[in-house]
Amino acid sequence: MATESPDPETTYTITARVLHWTMAVLVLAMLFIGVFMVTSVSDFHLLVTLHEPLGFAILVLVLVRIGWRLTHTPPPLPTGMPRLERLVAMYSERLIYLLLLLQPLFGWALVSASGQPVVLFGSWHLPAVAPMNSTLFAGLLRAHEVAAYVLYALFLAYLAGTLWNTLVVRNRVLHRMTFRLRPKPAAPPAPARKPEADPR
Repeated sequence: MATESPDPETTYTITARVLHWTMAVLVLAMLFIGVFMVTSVSDFHLLVTLHEPLGFAILVLVLVRIGWRLTHTPPPLPTGMPRLERLVAMYSERLIYLLLLLQPLFGWALVSASGQPVVLFGSWHLPAVAPMNSTLFAGLLRAHEVAAYVLYALFLAYLAGTLWNTLVVRNRVLHRMTFRLRPKPAAPPAPARKPEADPR
């Protein structure tokens, strides 16, 4: 069964959908890792080694996604959606893009302000983007935490809105970003048999 080809009128492009779901997995992983970093002391170092490269990957992907979005028109929202819901969808999406851009930058800057490098893999690390300063570190850490809480709230609101539109309103909002399967084409009808001639 083949994957359905993108319909520019009703779905996002295949590239946009791959970026969306890849980032969704990475952001969820980052949010859970962030929770465990706060609550777990024994595994803190291990979690940091996962947190930093994932954060940089999200930063790269969100830049790619913003660039793709600016050069490709998204499919329209379902007809009949109230104007208020359209505005909420539009501005919440922009806020998510902004937070996904700022959050890893806050993290990169706060690690730099602590005097430590952002380690990607092994000896590969990012250059410092902020001077070593304890006051700056405290402010960036607070901004990083607040942005994380806002992302949690937006994720829950996004999930609730998706479930509402999919299960209650049934307006196919979710289908714009999913990978649907193309049903097998129906077999052509058998040709009608010609009536046999009467031998008499």
